[in-house]
Amino acid sequence: MTTMIQTLADALAKQGYTDLTPVQEAVTNPELESKDLLVSAQTGSGKTVGFGLAIGPTILAEDGTFGPAGRPHALVIAPTRELALQVKRELQWLYAGAGATLASCVGGMDFRDERRSLERGAHIVVATPGRLRDHIMRGTIDLSDIKAVVLDEADEMLDLGFREDLEFILEQAPETRRTLLFSATVPPMIAKLAQSYQRDAVRVATVSKEKQHSDIEYRALRVANHDIDAAIINCLRYYDAPNAIVFANTRAMVTRLTTRLSNRGFATVALSGELSQNERSHALQAMRDGRAKVCVATDVAARGIDLPNLELVIHAELPTNAETLLHRSGRTGRAGRKGISALIVPAKMKRRAENLLKWGKLTAEWAEPPTAEEVNAKDEERLLTDPVWSEEFTASEQDFAKRLLAEHDAEKIAAAYLRLYAGKNSAPEVLSEYKDGPQRGERPERAPREHKSFGPSKWFSVDVGREGKAEARWLLPMICKAGDITKNEIGAIRIQPNETFVEIAEPAVAGFLKAVGADMKLENQANLKALDGAPQLGERGPRKTKRDYDDRPKRDYGDKPKRDYGDKPKRTAPRDRPAPPPSSQHDVPAIQPVPGAADDYSTKRKPRHKPERRDHGDALVEKRSKPPYKGKSDGGKPAYKGKSDGGKPAYKGKSDGGPRGGKPKGNAKDTSKRFVPPGGKGKPRKGGNTPPRKGR
Repeated sequence: MTTMIQTLADALAKQGYTDLTPVQEAVTNPELESKDLLVSAQTGSGKTVGFGLAIGPTILAEDGTFGPAGRPHALVIAPTRELALQVKRELQWLYAGAGATLASCVGGMDFRDERRSLERGAHIVVATPGRLRDHIMRGTIDLSDIKAVVLDEADEMLDLGFREDLEFILEQAPETRRTLLFSATVPPMIAKLAQSYQRDAVRVATVSKEKQHSDIEYRALRVANHDIDAAIINCLRYYDAPNAIVFANTRAMVTRLTTRLSNRGFATVALSGELSQNERSHALQAMRDGRAKVCVATDVAARGIDLPNLELVIHAELPTNAETLLHRSGRTGRAGRKGISALIVPAKMKRRAENLLKWGKLTAEWAEPPTAEEVNAKDEERLLTDPVWSEEFTASEQDFAKRLLAEHDAEKIAAAYLRLYAGKNSAPEVLSEYKDGPQRGERPERAPREHKSFGPSKWFSVDVGREGKAEARWLLPMICKAGDITKNEIGAIRIQPNETFVEIAEPAVAGFLKAVGADMKLENQANLKALDGAPQLGERGPRKTKRDYDDRPKRDYGDKPKRDYGDKPKRTAPRDRPAPPPSSQHDVPAIQPVPGAADDYSTKRKPRHKPERRDHGDALVEKRSKPPYKGKSDGGKPAYKGKSDGGKPAYKGKSDGGPRGGKPKGNAKDTSKRFVPPGGKGKPRKGGNTPPRKGR
């Protein structure tokens, strides 16, 4: 603290800092004041204050203050809106003594307000990649005076697809800047980005993987597949944390859990990508103010969230990888505080949970969720240890207590207080017994189905059948209701055209007859009749059921070899068939039966029907009743006389000097005057140069 800039040291002391975290001590080393840094540190280690202290010597004057606000000197880029606004709040109190002016460029906020704040001037700008690129392309921000650029949660920004935006932003910043990359892990993509946009970066690793999340207690809670919601409710009730986050994988799951928990009396808010930035900011503020205790969120929406009293993280759905599990759990156990990370593990996801813990090198305590009895016992313990018992009461409170004692016994007052205390909280859930089941993706082995014989029985008949629209779906409940039996005492139901036969187990017959009554009537006035034996349904008897085939012996073929058909020759021609009759039958005699050829197939076969063809010789003419038609040459109707035969005078056109006389007609074979080439001028229309009217 002695070598630190005085304005920053005063801000830390005012905030209550006595010691720096390992990452803060590492980045404030005087030897690293002017160097680019590649820092890998666990979540909740104080990285925000760390890079705020690290860039101080670069952007502040010698006296530890800022001059008039103008073009920004420092640029901090975060992956999500919530994290960017959180970083802005942290830097505001850290640089308040230095006279800093901060501005934000965050997606979902009013672009015009951000432009006006940038025009007024800012020393530090905190932004998300997409919105910052928009400001650069529109010319509303000038990066020419940037001295330091900080990429917070750089690995998450690359995972979200902001690589092109980051490269564009870093190319617009001056080459003389300092570049600080902060990331929980350093995958190859981060190393490549550091190599491209940093100058001789110094690698800073403060905490080894084995010591990550040492302040977080991991618990894997085994539950039945249908008890996930009940386990979440019991966990929230048992631990009763001031702030808790329930993580889900999808927006739909967030909406469902939020509704379920709100209906159970929990003060709940939601945090997902489908909400506007204003709604998300209000949700986080409700958590900080204490108006809400439970936040249901997705992974992206809750990235980098820091709530001061967050003591419990519940994974309602298991994350997809170990890195996401670490980031989720890192919301609690921050800055030396203790926290609990509870994984809800249904029976089908047990193996996946084991793999996640193994890949993350985490050790979890395997147990079952708190039962309803344990939750009630915890409530009683909290009631007995409540600080209210050691506080002093006012005179009015003591007077009212005396009135209560005068009207009621002390035990009755205590019981009433206990009921009122318990009524403020949601009742715990009763959980089913946990049993290991098949894992997700595995097909369970089904045991062979056992068929039990129905046993001795007695048959009855009902005088309604198929013609009376009888169906088993309404006969069965009607018989059960009339005879006060269940469907387990009813065997086969055989519906015939005019009656229906019903099989009833022999032990239930006496009670059945007693309930039906002596009149043997059912509720729809159908008559019931007892039979002496099984009904005979035609010659084949009753229709067999599946149970009748259970004991059927399998056919034994013995050592009899299979029949060898050999190599069948392929059919190359169609089978022999009688030839169709020829098109003409002038010389083909009609088919006559041959005596003594009754066994011949061809004589038995009925010939194909063909219409009889007649000879079109002279006989055709003789059969006609009308005389033949007489034409012009036969002395009939006189022939038509045309122009050349002295009849009607020929038509005179333009070329012939007729009434429509005109220019003499030229040679018909000469088309040179009438042909218009494509694109050329056609025949002039009436109306001059007026364009033609468009058709409708």
